[in-house]
Amino acid sequence: MLIKHNYVLSLLLLLFISCKEKIQHENNFVIYQADPKKQDIKLYWKNSQNEILKSINNLKNDAESKNKKLLFAMNGGMFEPDNSPKGLYIENFKTLKPIDTLQGSGNFYLQPNGIFYMTKNHQPKITETKKYRHNSDIQYATQSGPMLLIDGKVNPIFQKDSKNLNIRNGVGILENGEIIFAMSKKEVNFYSIAQLFKELGCKNALYLDGYVSRAYLPEKKWIQTDGDFGVMIGVTEFK
Repeated sequence: MLIKHNYVLSLLLLLFISCKEKIQHENNFVIYQADPKKQDIKLYWKNSQNEILKSINNLKNDAESKNKKLLFAMNGGMFEPDNSPKGLYIENFKTLKPIDTLQGSGNFYLQPNGIFYMTKNHQPKITETKKYRHNSDIQYATQSGPMLLIDGKVNPIFQKDSKNLNIRNGVGILENGEIIFAMSKKEVNFYSIAQLFKELGCKNALYLDGYVSRAYLPEKKWIQTDGDFGVMIGVTEFK
C-alpha cells in the first residue's frame, strides 16, 4: 500500500509541476499547437491580385473572402525592405526566392540558420540550411535563422544570461509531427525561447523574427492584426 501511495503522490507532483510550467509558459508566450493532418497550414506572401498582404488583418480578410476562418497567424520569417522574403521562399511548389547560403551580419546569418518547410503530404520539417535538399514534394518553405534547437539541444551559440532581449517568435516540430508556433509576450533572449521549445517537446526549432513580430490567436484572446511583413504563416480549417 505504501508503494501505491508513493506512486500516486509522485503522479500528483508531476501533474502539479506540469500545470505550473504550462501556466508559466502561457504567461510569457503566445503558443499555438497545430496539427497539419487536421488543419490547413500555409505560407502567405501575396494575394490573388499579386499584392503583398503585409499585415495579419489583410491575411484575415483574404482568408474570409475565400470562406475560410483564420484560426492562427504569425509572421513567418525575415524580409527585405521591399517586403520580399529573405532567403528561400516556396509557395505552392514554386520557388519564388532562392536559398541564401551567403555569410553576413544580423540574426538571419547566425549559424546555423535553417529552413521550415511543409510537404504535399502535410509533413512539416525543420532543417539546417546546409542540410536542405530540394525536392518536388516541398509545397511551402521559408528560410530564417538562427536555429533554436538542433536535435533536441539548444543552439550552443546562445548564452543563458544574455542581455540581448527582444520580442521573438519561432516554430518547432514535435515528435508526433504537430507544429508549435510561439511568440514571446515580453522581451526575451535567444536562449529563453529555445528553452521553451525544448520544454514543450520539440526536437528542432527555428527562429523567425524579432521586435516586429505579431500573432493572431482569437481563442486565447490574443489579437494583433497589424504588421508590415513579408511572409506570414496562417492556419485555417480544411475545406
